[in-house]
Amino acid sequence: MEWLGVALFYLFASAPLLLLVLVLVSSVGERGADVGMLLTDMAAGAVGIALLPLRRRWPWQVATVLAAASAFSFAANGPAIVAFASLATHRRWRQVVPVGLLFWVCVAISTRWKDDWRLTAVYAVVSGTILAGLTVFGLYLRGRRELEAERRAAELRGQAQRVEQAKLAERLKIAQEMHDVLAHRISLLAMLAGGLAYRKDLTPEQTRETALAIQENTHQSLTELRAVLGTLRRGDLAGQDGPAAQDGAAEGGPAPPQPTLAHLGALFAEVRAAGQQVEVDDTVTGRELLPAQTGRHAYRIVQEALTNARKHAPGSLVRAEIGGRPGDGLRIRVSNAAAPGRPGPGGRLGLVGLAERTRMAGGRITHDVRDGRFVLDATLPWEA
Repeated sequence: MEWLGVALFYLFASAPLLLLVLVLVSSVGERGADVGMLLTDMAAGAVGIALLPLRRRWPWQVATVLAAASAFSFAANGPAIVAFASLATHRRWRQVVPVGLLFWVCVAISTRWKDDWRLTAVYAVVSGTILAGLTVFGLYLRGRRELEAERRAAELRGQAQRVEQAKLAERLKIAQEMHDVLAHRISLLAMLAGGLAYRKDLTPEQTRETALAIQENTHQSLTELRAVLGTLRRGDLAGQDGPAAQDGAAEGGPAPPQPTLAHLGALFAEVRAAGQQVEVDDTVTGRELLPAQTGRHAYRIVQEALTNARKHAPGSLVRAEIGGRPGDGLRIRVSNAAAPGRPGPGGRLGLVGLAERTRMAGGRITHDVRDGRFVLDATLPWEA
């Protein structure tokens, strides 16, 4: 509807000129009609309308010229009013006030040709009122535009902040994912390498099997690291569900499946093969109804808990209890012998990552020492 606004704008500016056209038409053929004066006035009005497009580039200059023209041309009043309102909308008082005073004086002077002081007084009062109203209206429009510009700027700043926060959150997810994957694999490698270094009673076959396990875990570490870095390139940690992952699949092949609750059996078998003692009590009901994202968080929580047990209480028995059903939530408890003394390098960093992951999943987590065992409890939401 921008064209409608422009049309109304020029229609208002042309109103005095159109009025003079009607006067000219009605006076044709009448004796004593000053046609030359009317045509001169109309020409001045037409020139004033032609100058209006230049008011954005030279606002106060155009307003000044048109205000001066109103002293001898009635048709110039329309363009002069529009130019003055535009000036009040976009410029400051030091330009609005002088041009407004000039316009007022010129309108008053334009009546002196009639030699009637009462007409001059009426014109002065009416024109002063109109100019004051135009000034208030112009300043109002200016304020509206400034508020709108500020609102848009605030929206852009807010959008930029949200984008930055999303980037930071995504980086945190990626860092957490890399920690969970690599800490698990590296701790397994450390356990297997420690067995080779300190056990001298291993047969050649057992040594070969341990070396093959180290090789397999190393290969798996590289594979999982590539998967996480691929996620970093795609900018999405939601596996195959998000649009970014689909884009990444289109560019570099399908994204690898993310681990879920169904992969816990393979995880327990893997750590047992590496020598970690794990007892499992799984009482989950309706596991096929568990959302994949919740299952993925549950897998990472158990994986990190097993990694912490290997780091801080090597050789101890780990007990993992998993239960829950739709509507009651998913409960995870992992316990192991409490590590004596202060935690070693990287101590409690895994717990910080676990707490952050659980909080992102909308759950809660606690940990303490009970009867000489370190107990970690986590609950994840599972709607019915």
